[in-house]
Amino acid sequence: MSTSVAPAILADLPYLPFINTDGLLPHELSGTVGAYAIFDGDRQLQYVGYSRDVLNSLRLHLVRKPAFCHWVKVQAINRPSRTVLEDICEAWTGANGSIPPGNEPSSDWDSPVDVTRQMTDAEHKELASPELDDRSRTKALKQVARRVESEILALLAERNVQEPLRFHPKLKEKGLLDLKG
Repeated sequence: MSTSVAPAILADLPYLPFINTDGLLPHELSGTVGAYAIFDGDRQLQYVGYSRDVLNSLRLHLVRKPAFCHWVKVQAINRPSRTVLEDICEAWTGANGSIPPGNEPSSDWDSPVDVTRQMTDAEHKELASPELDDRSRTKALKQVARRVESEILALLAERNVQEPLRFHPKLKEKGLLDLKG
């Protein structure tokens, strides 16, 4: 018995707005198992992935890469199958003619935001101070994380995002930002 699902032709799938007119992500994708393709504002393919919960994955991508998440295309499948999902992603990437930027090995689309990459010179200097103990270093990293979090939320507010987003507080101590499950 084959569980094979033919990959949809990416060009034939409809574009869904990442953020609807109410400022929410496509909640109809909650709990959806499937492959998805993310496009920027010019409808240029940025990332291809798959998930057991497409909506949750879209939330993560939105906070990690807000400037590139404007449109999405999805192929849902009925039964979770990594092989089927990988086949769909490979077909879409092949049809694109090149690897989308978010799928390049050096990409950070699948990782929490590392706030140390966005630190100011003053923040770098503060964290490099030999007088700083572990507790003070953790506090300084949390401050940087809060600043970067507020910048991300400001970008999302400009797009009228009303989606409830809660960042994981313990990750901030490590200089990382990601949504709490």
